[in-house]
Amino acid sequence: MDNKRIIIAIDGHSSCGKSTFAKAIAARLGYIFIDTGAMYRAVTLYALEHGAIHSGIVEEAEVEAMLDDINIDFRFNPARGASDIYVNGDLVEGKIRTIEVSNCVSAVSSIAAVREKLVAMQQQMGHKRGVVMDGRDIGTVVFPEAELKIYMTADAMVRAERRYKELTAKGDSVTLEEIYENVVSRDEADMTRKISPLRKADDAIVLDNSAMSVEEQMEWFLEQYNRVVGQ
Repeated sequence: MDNKRIIIAIDGHSSCGKSTFAKAIAARLGYIFIDTGAMYRAVTLYALEHGAIHSGIVEEAEVEAMLDDINIDFRFNPARGASDIYVNGDLVEGKIRTIEVSNCVSAVSSIAAVREKLVAMQQQMGHKRGVVMDGRDIGTVVFPEAELKIYMTADAMVRAERRYKELTAKGDSVTLEEIYENVVSRDEADMTRKISPLRKADDAIVLDNSAMSVEEQMEWFLEQYNRVVGQ
């Protein structure tokens, strides 16, 4: 299926399944999956653990001062069939998914120096093509030349319910109302920030997966992919 390796950019709202979708695509095509959202969460976690976030308030200058000390890499985990994220050699895959990190990641992501550092890292990761990358500004900023751009969305309550099930399954003590408020506030923060706001690229294809199964989403994707590669 894959004699022309391309860049696939997936942007969209929080908790609409971008990473799960991107991982499935990468596995299907034999591409490399790069979870950019995890990268911003990793910086947020580092800032939380090193005192640059106080009572939910992000100190931009302190975060910027830490950036040179943060090294992020992905390592394939055969047990999960996916890549885990590491910060300075430490596995943080589980730590970055907490509600505390979720509540601060939009503010950290809006810091120009943070985005500049991570965008450069992402562009380097995708240099050889054959990658699937998801985030908020992949098709608009990181890889505006990507051959296939997808803009994912879903109803806010549907997204909150998915996130609620994910967190409670891990034993986290959260409420659906708390998760819904986080989803809505993150949408607002992501779409109104000054630096690389979330928006649909002009040539992106919209995928609303509110009522779609995983199988239906993959079927939809393969139609778009085959159209692009000319098969």
